[in-house]
Amino acid sequence: ILVDGEPVGAINRIPPEGETRSNLHVGGRAERSALTARDREICDAIGPLLREKGQVFVGIDVIGEYLTEINVTSPTGIQELERFDGMNVAGAIWDAIDARLAG
Repeated sequence: ILVDGEPVGAINRIPPEGETRSNLHVGGRAERSALTARDREICDAIGPLLREKGQVFVGIDVIGEYLTEINVTSPTGIQELERFDGMNVAGAIWDAIDARLAG
């Protein structure tokens, strides 16, 4: 998950048995995950453009070493990051929006 172009955390989604999709809404489960060096490279590459385009809250999907999806309409994982690490991602999003409005 990126907030105002900066990575704030990551989760790994595990598909349920017999399913290839790992989306939480189809029964996937979230596991704690640290950002890898490659994840950080990807975030460093796309973060400035996301910020420039006004994308405050973005989720990305990385499979292996590859960026496979950029989610700007309904990223998930903020509840899981709060549960796993005590991160207040919603608060960080609010602060980023407030800072943009303050100009």
